[in-house]
Amino acid sequence: MENTIGRQSTTTVAILGAGGKIGTRITTKLSRAGYRTLPVEISGAGADRVRALGMEVFAESEALAAADAVVLAIPDSAIGRAAREIEGRLRAGSVVIVLDAAAPHADVLPRSRQDISYFVCHPCHPPLFSDLERSEERRDYFGGVAPQGVLCALMSGPEEHYRLGEELASTMFAPVFRTHRVTVDQLALLEPGLTEIVTLTLVDAICRALEECVRRGVPREAATDFLLGHLNVEFAMWLGKAPKVPSDAALQLIEWARGRIFRDDWLRVLDDGEIRRAVELIAGAPQPGAAD
Repeated sequence: MENTIGRQSTTTVAILGAGGKIGTRITTKLSRAGYRTLPVEISGAGADRVRALGMEVFAESEALAAADAVVLAIPDSAIGRAAREIEGRLRAGSVVIVLDAAAPHADVLPRSRQDISYFVCHPCHPPLFSDLERSEERRDYFGGVAPQGVLCALMSGPEEHYRLGEELASTMFAPVFRTHRVTVDQLALLEPGLTEIVTLTLVDAICRALEECVRRGVPREAATDFLLGHLNVEFAMWLGKAPKVPSDAALQLIEWARGRIFRDDWLRVLDDGEIRRAVELIAGAPQPGAAD
């Protein structure tokens, strides 16, 4: 069964977890771009999804023996175990690609082999502000239809493997308008730090406040329209997309409300130790004092 379209690249890529939500997307992207793709999937439902794409499911040992690059499209909590299990069977000179900074930053990846590389990447998702014209692009919140940026980090290995990883990341998350080279530590600071620990928590708080307004009698549609419109203009002002011209009263309210909503030291959640604890929770790394 044919696995590539056009064979534009001589690079062979194995995808572990190819039948998962992200796995099917990147497997499809790589295959359509002409890479020789070797999907690996251990679950029956996942294997069925791969076959529904018109592709063959490969045995893990066969895929690893042939792969120039191995994508770990599996949950963060399983990456350390999976990496340890496959390390001895990887080809010398191959690149292991991890799709999130949690496991690499938590130091759960094996490092006994010096002849393989680790590359970490993560999509930025389509930006809040854009000039997209097609409705399907404007409604693409995760990426894959609308253009997005991608963060890339070479954790270990030669510079040529950064270029290969960047090329594959740009294909897996296409269409991509820009890639950003960062370190693994910087990527972890952005996620889970900025985007999950801080932003997602604040988004949850905003939505809880919205529900409280509705509970107190404000029509939901009115509250939602009001919130979304103000989020649009407030983000535009604070991120430099529009002149920052809040009223004096609004600035006074920010200072007043900050002390009622936040602890004075709340930015400590972005300290190295806090980020490390967060990624260890995500990656399933042993916690201090935890039972074996």
